[in-house]
Order: sequence, then C-alpha cells, then structure tokens
Amino acid sequence: MAEKTRAEQRIGLLNGFAAYGMWGLFPLFFPLLKPAGPFEVLAHRMVWSLAVVAAVLLVLRRWKWIGELVKQPRRLALIAVAAAVIAVNWGVYIWAVNNDRVVEASLGYFINPLVTIAMGVLLLKERLRPVQWAAVGVGLAAVVVLTVGYGRPPWISLCLAFSFATYGLVKKKVNLGGLESLAAETAMQFLPALGYLLWLTAQGDSTFTTEGPGHTALLVTTGVVTALPLICFGAAAIRVPLSTIGLLQYLAPVFQFLIGVVYFAEAMPPERWAGFTLVWLALSLLTWDALRTARRSARALRAATAAAETPPGAGLTTGDALNAGTADPVPPLRVDAKQ
Repeated sequence: MAEKTRAEQRIGLLNGFAAYGMWGLFPLFFPLLKPAGPFEVLAHRMVWSLAVVAAVLLVLRRWKWIGELVKQPRRLALIAVAAAVIAVNWGVYIWAVNNDRVVEASLGYFINPLVTIAMGVLLLKERLRPVQWAAVGVGLAAVVVLTVGYGRPPWISLCLAFSFATYGLVKKKVNLGGLESLAAETAMQFLPALGYLLWLTAQGDSTFTTEGPGHTALLVTTGVVTALPLICFGAAAIRVPLSTIGLLQYLAPVFQFLIGVVYFAEAMPPERWAGFTLVWLALSLLTWDALRTARRSARALRAATAAAETPPGAGLTTGDALNAGTADPVPPLRVDAKQ
C-alpha cells in the first residue's frame, strides 16, 4: 500500500511539473502563430479547446454533469462570468507575449497569489495571519516600485493577476471539475469566437488558410495546448498535497520570466529588479507561512488521532495527568492554495 501511494505521488509530481512546465513555455508558442493577430489567436483557442475537451469527455463518457448543470441558472451565469474573465486573461496574455512584454506578463502570475489573498479579505471577509498581511504589504510596495520603474502602472501584470484571481474565485463557487469547467466555459465562448473567425474570413483578414498548412496546424493545436496542461494539472491535484501544488505553481512564471530575460532579451533596469525582488520576498513569506501552517495542522491531526486511539490515562504520569487540561488548544489553521 505504501509503495502504491509513493507511485501515485510520483505520477502526481510528474503531471504537476508537466502542467506548470507547459504553462511556463507558452511565451515560446504564441509567437509562432504570427501573422495571426491576438484576437484571431484567442478565437481559435476558444474554438479548438472546445473540440479537444469534448473529444476527451466523449472518450471518458463524462456527460451526466451537463444535464444537471443546465437546470441551474445561477451556476450557468457564474460559468458565463468565468468564460468572460478567462477570455480577458487569455487575450491580454497573448497580446503581451506577441508584443515583447513576457517579463511583465510573468509578473502578473507572480503577484496573482497576493491578489487572491486580498480578494479573499475584501470579498469573502477572510482573516489573514500576520505573515500574510506582511506579504500583501510587501506586494503593494513592489507594485509602487514597478510603477515608478515603468513610468506607469504595470497594467498587463495587474490585469492578468486580477482576471485570474477573479476566475479562481468564480470557479470555486461553480464547483465543477477541471475538464467539465473548461468544456462549459468554451461552450459559452464558442459561438462568439466562431462568429468572429467567420467575420475575419469574410473581410479577407483571416490567416487560417492563407499562410500555409503549417500555420493552419499551429492554430488548430491551440486547443491541445490549452487542454493538455489542464488535464495534467487535474491528475496532479488528486495525487499530491495542496502545499506541493502551491509550490509548483511558481514554476510557470519563473519559466516565463527566464524566457523573457534570457531568450527575448527584454530590458531589466535596476528599478525593475527591485520590484521583482520585493514580489519574490512576498511570495517567500507566503510560502514559508503556508508550509509552517501545513506542518502545524499535520501535527495537530496526528496528536488528535493518537489521543482518540489512546485509552484515558494510559501512558501518563501523575504530573502529566494533572497538567493535561491546562495546555492551550491548537488553534484551527488554514492552508491557502490556488488552483
């Protein structure tokens, strides 16, 4: 049983690395789609993603959720919101990558956990631990420093961070599986995306059939590129702890940042390095606090399990028995995780 558990965890880790690795390599993929514009690429991504996810669901025979979903107007409305928000996220990201803003795009996913926490406080009235407050404060300072460095607010980063945080919040309320959620969202996006592509074709501005079969094939693969990391992420999420997923999530923006600096040679003046350093400090605080909380929760759970299995008074000295009721209880702790 233990060997099987370890094998499952290895599979989960490999899938986690694959998912975040693929997301991290996106800046190398989207430039290959030129001369297609960002909106054309976005529309193809929506159309072909639905085709890929529908095929996967057909193979897995996972259709029962559709009948239940269509009977719930509130969930359908939330899915429509999620579809709109992720469309904004995808569109801004594609535009940023194809306009030499890879580093700024990576910053958006670095600060996304901080934005998620801030939204939890403002919208869900969640309570933060002191270290989390410190991390949010450092993150705000980083945005100020980067605003001074760029000469403007880092709007690409902020748009990506807030759109993805909103998307995560809405998906939490919808409570659908990864594949099912993507299928429902792309189904909402399909008709507007297809209509836009047909309009482009009628205007003579479509590149789908005018740039050769290689370009056509690349546009079609946007569906696979969208769905495959999500499938790997789903396989990882059910096999490894949330704390591990929380650490793996930083792989994607790290890869994107390195691609922007090393491969695309984007400028990194001192004030930009200072802003990124503050962001990384804030993320280090969050990571340390999450791991510490997870360890405390695990210890508390083990202690509670041991106490439940031990007969009253067994293994206690007289002094232990007298002091047993005086110890402070372990407060409930929360492990923050982001999809």
